[in-house]
Amino acid sequence: MADIQILTGGAPKEVLTLLTPDFEKKTGHTLHFTYAVISAIQQKLAAGEKPDVVLMPAPALEAQVRAGVMRDAPRPDLGIVRVGMVVPEGAPKPDISTLEKFKQAVRGAKTLVHSNPAATPSGAHLAKVWERLGLADGVKAKVTHRSALDGGVDAIKNGEAEIGFYPVSEIISVKGVVLAGLIPDEVQLDTVYAAGVLNASASPDAAIAFVNLLADPANVPHWKHAGFEPVER
Repeated sequence: MADIQILTGGAPKEVLTLLTPDFEKKTGHTLHFTYAVISAIQQKLAAGEKPDVVLMPAPALEAQVRAGVMRDAPRPDLGIVRVGMVVPEGAPKPDISTLEKFKQAVRGAKTLVHSNPAATPSGAHLAKVWERLGLADGVKAKVTHRSALDGGVDAIKNGEAEIGFYPVSEIISVKGVVLAGLIPDEVQLDTVYAAGVLNASASPDAAIAFVNLLADPANVPHWKHAGFEPVER
């Protein structure tokens, strides 16, 4: 039986936690997860780390295929996750249904939190959004950069920030906070998450079996429950 090392961003954590026990019971394999922000995953792979499976945004995974690190197949798209606003449970939910209302909500917040622009796709995207909307200077004075893996969503629950912006999948499973809504389509980021197997995997058959399980159409409801939308196939 194989020990499968999996390196992944934080967005799919809820689905992975759900699917792991049954896979391990049926196959006898053991899954070991390392969660990291996307920049850290890229650094680990560049430094020569050799997990069996990697889960991260599809463009970043494609880059690893071109670099000869990842197998070209199987490399399924697992779901699309979008960015939402998070507020403490019980707090008013700002109306962000239009771009102008979204700007008002950001201006009106005394403190906010989102991932470091240098660390994750959503953080990088939001930094561009603030610039585009003329909000960068105001946001700079009141933003804390913290990934969801490092407690960014918990900072809302703990009162360290009034509002936050994270991929929906990193919001909906945290107790004490709620999703106020998706940010407007004009500034939305659709992140397609994908999975792949390293060329250097010590247990390729077991790794491929797990990737195929993640992509099994029967598991689409789990991805949707965790905040992902299905990918058109």
